[in-house]
Amino acid sequence: MDAITLKTLITERMAALGPITLDVIDDSHLHAGHAGAQGGARHYSVHIVSARFEGLSTLARHRLVYDCVRDLMPHPIHALAITASTHP
Repeated sequence: MDAITLKTLITERMAALGPITLDVIDDSHLHAGHAGAQGGARHYSVHIVSARFEGLSTLARHRLVYDCVRDLMPHPIHALAITASTHP
């Protein structure tokens, strides 16, 4: 799966969380040569703001995000850095 298609898929999956704002950033270039990048696996950062996170711990917020892409890990997504909040 190419990088553009994967970024689009991540964005579509995050729609289930009703994001107020959402940024999906491909950080793969920062990890060139990393063992996890072998075979085309990619690194992403997700910055998401959603009312769904209200009253949830950081761990619970991250679990909701991971649940959206769990089947894509560890390939084609090797790593996912998450910032999840309720306010922009």
